[in-house]
Amino acid sequence: MPKDNNYLYKDLFSYKGLKKPDVIQKLVRALALQLGSEVSYNELSNLLGIDKETVENYICLLEKCFVVFRLDSFSRNLRNEIKKGKKIYFYDNGIRNAVISNFAPLELRTDAGALWENLMVSERVKYNAYSGSFAQLYFWRTHDQKEIDLVEEQDGILKTFEFKWNTKAKSKQPKVFMESYPNSVYEIITPENFWSFVR
Repeated sequence: MPKDNNYLYKDLFSYKGLKKPDVIQKLVRALALQLGSEVSYNELSNLLGIDKETVENYICLLEKCFVVFRLDSFSRNLRNEIKKGKKIYFYDNGIRNAVISNFAPLELRTDAGALWENLMVSERVKYNAYSGSFAQLYFWRTHDQKEIDLVEEQDGILKTFEFKWNTKAKSKQPKVFMESYPNSVYEIITPENFWSFVR
């Protein structure tokens, strides 16, 4: 195991019963490469050659060590909504970049949008924790690929957010979500307006 990875994994490797530390490293890399996308435990299981339960256990360990966190899919009314999906984000973009050995400037990267989404979701998680908020966070997607990056539910109020690295990008709340949850609010978060979202 390379020395530069020791710090990231030292807490994980201290857990008794962790029999395959090399698999943890491969799992973290796989998650890093799927940043911003829905994660399939079955696909990870096949990729890593371990059973689905072990994948879930290892992801739980990564959460306990504050490497990653999960968002579940939001589902209430629509038959077409994805009900059991999960996205996995990193608490720190620097850790994610280190795992895939990519520190190229944003203007040269193909994953700038995913990095921006990860940064905003992780900072919102931290903001809610620091402020004592009981808001629940989700992502939303339908089987025909309508989606919202972040749904925040608190006291029966739904706030929805779309994260755009490109400040000129256009976006609007999907019509089917608007019709099903008519009292929800929608906001596009870009590098020009993000401060009010994270503090």
